[in-house]
Amino acid sequence: MTESPEPLLPSARSAPAVPYASYLRVYEPLAAFAEPERTHWAAYARRGTAPTAQDELRRSLAELVRVPLVGVPAHESADAFTAEVDGVLLVCPWRTRLRGWLALEELVEQFPLPVLDAALPPVARRRAAEEYERWRERNPDARPWIRTGVWQIPLRWFVLVADEEREYVPGERLRYRTPMVQARRRLARALRTLRAAEGHGMLAEGLVEVGSWLEEFHPRSMVELDYGGLVHALPADRLAADRSAGDLAAGIEALRAGDAEGAAAAYGGLAERWRAVRERLFAN
Repeated sequence: MTESPEPLLPSARSAPAVPYASYLRVYEPLAAFAEPERTHWAAYARRGTAPTAQDELRRSLAELVRVPLVGVPAHESADAFTAEVDGVLLVCPWRTRLRGWLALEELVEQFPLPVLDAALPPVARRRAAEEYERWRERNPDARPWIRTGVWQIPLRWFVLVADEEREYVPGERLRYRTPMVQARRRLARALRTLRAAEGHGMLAEGLVEVGSWLEEFHPRSMVELDYGGLVHALPADRLAADRSAGDLAAGIEALRAGDAEGAAAAYGGLAERWRAVRERLFAN
């Protein structure tokens, strides 16, 4: 973030085996899954050995680090994150292969061809794209339960959560968890405000896209915004002081009250802080 010049990277000795990425996850109740997947997840949860986010990363990398190089894991994961809320089991499938295909599409849009060719040969990218196209024909309604932000948290994600839902454990995690019904309500209210104002079309478009994604899930799901590896990349004092969800809510509330100047100050400061973090993706 721009107000402080200290480096964001931790020492090599202390660096955890996680990417500097954030995650937006949806946990659905068992009732949302058709058989035989419902039975699979019920048995999976009973085993009590649900893996962690670092486990997910290590397994994904193990799939990718092979010869010849592949663009996405060869097989879909049968793992998930689980949570229990008010006695109800909630499941967030990894769907690592599907997310790999989607991430590869984003890379093609973000990086020049010479960089992509050096990281992943064109033949591997072409093979992955062809496999995804064939898979998509058989699974036209498939969608990921997890979204990823590399070296950032997309500001539109913060609309879904509230400051009082913030959970911070220094050195371990910073996350928000909220019921799906609350996330949808906040998004709809923010979208009405943004559409009634001027100059916020980009954020409004982003909210429409996120809202369409959320509509695909069971209404009794849980939404989780997880800072993920950014907890290990950003200084502890910044994380302790970070109230991004509250800042964005204040900006939207100012806009709703007709205070365009106050809204611009709140949103502009928040956007600048996260822009400084995001630019680390392209740093040497």
